Amino acid sequence: MWAMSAVGHRRLGAAGSLAVAVGGWFSGKLPVHDPWGLWVDHGSAAKAAAAVLAYLGLTVLVVAWWQYGKSASTVRETLVTLAWWTAPFLLAPPLYSADVYSYIAQGAMVVEGHDVYTAGPSALDPGGIGGDAAASVGNHWRDTPAPYGPLFLLLSAAVSWTTGGTIVPAVLAMRLVALASLVLIVRSLGRLAREHGHDESRALWLGALNPLLLMHVIGGLHNDGLMIGLMLAGVALALRGRWILGSALVSLAMMVKSPAAVALLFIGILVHASATGPQPRRWAKGLLAPGLVACAVAGGATLLSGTGFGWLRTQGVAANIHTALSVPSDIGLGLGELLHLLAGTDPEPVKSAVQTLGLVAAMVLILLLARRAMRGMITPVHALGLALLALVALSPMVQPWYLLWGMAVVAATAPYGRVATVLIVLSAALVYETHPMGATPPYGFVLAGLAAVLGTLAVRRAPVVPPGVQPPARLPTTVSGSAAAVPAPAASADPDPAPAPRSVR
Repeated sequence: MWAMSAVGHRRLGAAGSLAVAVGGWFSGKLPVHDPWGLWVDHGSAAKAAAAVLAYLGLTVLVVAWWQYGKSASTVRETLVTLAWWTAPFLLAPPLYSADVYSYIAQGAMVVEGHDVYTAGPSALDPGGIGGDAAASVGNHWRDTPAPYGPLFLLLSAAVSWTTGGTIVPAVLAMRLVALASLVLIVRSLGRLAREHGHDESRALWLGALNPLLLMHVIGGLHNDGLMIGLMLAGVALALRGRWILGSALVSLAMMVKSPAAVALLFIGILVHASATGPQPRRWAKGLLAPGLVACAVAGGATLLSGTGFGWLRTQGVAANIHTALSVPSDIGLGLGELLHLLAGTDPEPVKSAVQTLGLVAAMVLILLLARRAMRGMITPVHALGLALLALVALSPMVQPWYLLWGMAVVAATAPYGRVATVLIVLSAALVYETHPMGATPPYGFVLAGLAAVLGTLAVRRAPVVPPGVQPPARLPTTVSGSAAAVPAPAASADPDPAPAPRSVR
């Protein structure tokens, strides 16, 4: 197996994807009621056997991906491999999450005129449009208002209206949205990699061919894929000088999920770096202009959508659900329970305070990264990737696929550095955390920990780098033809330096 060619690992990965998809037909997140009779429960024995098959297939896929990364492949070959590995998921039921049922139900709520920012899917008529989807929503989310922006709700409403909320066609329509998101990610990764002087195929391997993305964007249908695709497209446009259109696309990404707003800060740094005239004018243009464009687009789109501005107040609803991957939540919960035992105090305020401190720490790190980018110690786009990773690490709620936010950017700006190596190991580990039906069983964390240990040992013995390729010690700090580039310092402590952006106008 280790001596296989890239084509051999492509076929091996396709076999792994097929095993995951077949297992998902029996052990995935099946709907409570499917009027078509395609995605139905076949009993606990079939479900257990299918889950084992899915885990085995996932392991085969991870190994194939890891080994494929060591081969010298062209962009075309990598895209063919991506198509092979994606195809088995196209007709599969939802895998690793029930979130798509929430999307469909929330779309039905928009169609029926419900306020999705004050009520949850339980407000739907069980026998009406979206009723089957609402019944399949996870318990935590049935009475939870939507934390998503109006753009995504309009897409969900279009799906629910077109399909009548019928489960199978509605899920498959949402998978088309996920596929469109993947195409946008692929195109934007290529552009960003070329702008930063990196191998496009390598960027696609880490940022698009990644099993974590295949499992949770194509299999699980999470809308994070659409947010990432729009955000990357906007940053790529800003890097090429079209910052107004780029800021508008980032605004659309924000109206899917709000973390995309971080990109506006670093687009502002690109704008400031190329602006001319007095410093106050340059600062004003860099710090204010992208945000004003984004606010105008978001405000106009929200008014046109008719869903209202309630999405501005529902961004914190997810923090009410504890996830073991959130360090601040784990620390806050532990401290709260300890104080409860010692002094009888309510643990929730303690947990909330630690979560808030985590977000404050994330904001400080993001500002420090922005400062380094302003000084030319790191390129703004790579700083954006690190900022998103910091935000995920310190958020009050963390899911495995949140890692994709920053990883997609790092894949294009520093695919050979130490940060990328950590992301490779985490990608191979976090795919095991979630059961195909969306639960997070204790053994999932055990498998993830084991994969992390094995991955760390593997990269220490042999880095995942194609033969004949050496990670660049330092790339040029300017791009030919730039009217204004970020100045490079005499020495940089950043492990993954990359070239500065083009002029922005």
